[in-house]
Amino acid sequence: MAEDRYTAIIIGAGPAGSTAAYLLAKAGLDVLLIEKGATPGSKNMFGGRMYSHALQRVIPNFWEEAPTERAVVKEIITFLTEDRGVSLTCQDENWAKSPSHSFTLFRAEFDAWLAAKAEEAGAMVACGIRVDDLLLDKGRVIGVRAGDDELLAEVVIAADGTNSLMAQKAGLREELQPSEVAAGVKQVIELSPDIINERFQLTGEQGAACLLVGACTRGMPGGGFLYTNRSSISLGLVVKAAELQRNQFRLNELLEDFKAHPQIAPLIQGGRVAEYSAHLVPETGWARRPELFGDGILVAGDAAGLVINLGYLVRGMDLAIASGEAAAKTVIEAAAKQDFSRQALSRYHDWLKECQVWPEMETYRRAPQFLENPELYTGYPDLIGRAVSHLFTVNGTPSVHLLTKLLNQLKESQMSLFKVAGDAWKGGRSL
Repeated sequence: MAEDRYTAIIIGAGPAGSTAAYLLAKAGLDVLLIEKGATPGSKNMFGGRMYSHALQRVIPNFWEEAPTERAVVKEIITFLTEDRGVSLTCQDENWAKSPSHSFTLFRAEFDAWLAAKAEEAGAMVACGIRVDDLLLDKGRVIGVRAGDDELLAEVVIAADGTNSLMAQKAGLREELQPSEVAAGVKQVIELSPDIINERFQLTGEQGAACLLVGACTRGMPGGGFLYTNRSSISLGLVVKAAELQRNQFRLNELLEDFKAHPQIAPLIQGGRVAEYSAHLVPETGWARRPELFGDGILVAGDAAGLVINLGYLVRGMDLAIASGEAAAKTVIEAAAKQDFSRQALSRYHDWLKECQVWPEMETYRRAPQFLENPELYTGYPDLIGRAVSHLFTVNGTPSVHLLTKLLNQLKESQMSLFKVAGDAWKGGRSL
């Protein structure tokens, strides 16, 4: 197949790769989208929620045809100890108005739909193919090798996931270390729509998203998540891989303990586990971002480390889609000039800024370091749980005012007011 030459070969039919393929094909360029899985999305796992803004730019009113589950109108942040849970809930009906703020969805269905949109636009989609290597000519990427086949292209877009082999082979990044990734595990638990609506106080196809921190990860950096789908719940954990390795915990055991927690068990009672999946999540952040372009190559999506985790908000798919858009616009410009050099492809940075990827990553550049604070997963959930519990406890002992109650709990926690104030200041600046 060496005689075939494409304008772009895209490795990975996830949100970044399929978005790039869709836009490039719409521009009339020859595009090959290669997916390792049997179908797009068959090997992809994520928590279960996508913010709408990026895809709305690419495919206006996408939700009218895309396989989404529920429009999220309720956000819940929960601090867990072994026997307590304190939740902050925000419900905003405006989030459900068109265009909806965010949706829950399944990657297997959504990725297949988005790849099909690229194919309809004119891209060639090839599934079940593993790309083994890059083809190089004097240091410039000129295509890929898949088994015995050599496929040539003016540019390769590596959208091949968290531990991108193609970015490594291009010399744009090193293999990720356990400290730079988190391990995620998820179960899809089937429940009837009526039960879901009753338990989460929803109506129709409204959705809820819940992020949890504390006992669910046994004090390790990370957290739990729960998203409501039409007739199921996506429930899972994300934990820093280095901490899992150091503490010798098994993710599946942590997940079973999480499911048995008093705050979670009633929400999934009577449900049937229909799916189990695991995935690595990049947590390199802004400071350790890889090179995203070289001679004849661009890197997008998870392969570029484009994930924002703020504890109370987690973003990945919208950044992946926006990076696919930026990559496509970069290649369209390069094709017009017939210049796919590193210098020409450096325009990718400008388009990442235009698509609000770089500004968002830079805004939260301090977040990864702040979220390494161990007190966020032990001391603070315990302090919040005990403090709020005491606010509502009446046991016949002499009453004290609110401020005294809070100061007493702070004293019992053995954390100084100075430390709490300092962490609050750092958190406000980081998150």
